[in-house]
Amino acid sequence: MELNRVNRVFILFSISICLINLFGCSYSFTGASVPPHLKTISIPLFIDRSGSGEFDLSERLTNGLTRKFIDDNTLTVGDKLKSDSIIEGTIVSLADAPAVLSGADKVGENITSRRITITVKAVYRDLIKRQIIFERNFSNYGDYPVNDEVDIITVRRKAIETAIDRITEDILLGVVSNW
Repeated sequence: MELNRVNRVFILFSISICLINLFGCSYSFTGASVPPHLKTISIPLFIDRSGSGEFDLSERLTNGLTRKFIDDNTLTVGDKLKSDSIIEGTIVSLADAPAVLSGADKVGENITSRRITITVKAVYRDLIKRQIIFERNFSNYGDYPVNDEVDIITVRRKAIETAIDRITEDILLGVVSNW
């Protein structure tokens, strides 16, 4: 009888410890490195100096980054004149190069996949303390297939979107978690 009581106490104790560990020890990187006095951020249109000829690259990248900050909700996106911080950027390059080559034939190797790589220089400033928090380059990519069965314009544009999504995520992480 006493053994049964000890087992019940042990089981209840074990369950309590598990629940405490499950619900009491969560941790998030959100806002981990954002100085406490910064509540808002301005994201002006990024400048395109890539020479890529992509007519709306600046808008797509800036809008993508703005959406990331709105979704993250660590800093409120606002107007430059009313914001505590600002992230300014320049699209430095957009490269489109072969990524995967297939076996050689009579003519040579065949390209089966290409990679779009975008590089952005971002400067994150504290407008209250009037100092640069960071200034660095971010680079990321998106791949697309090359064959007769795909619409090359559509898959290339999708690869650019993938690169933009990845690079804007990297910039967001750089701001909110000093990654």
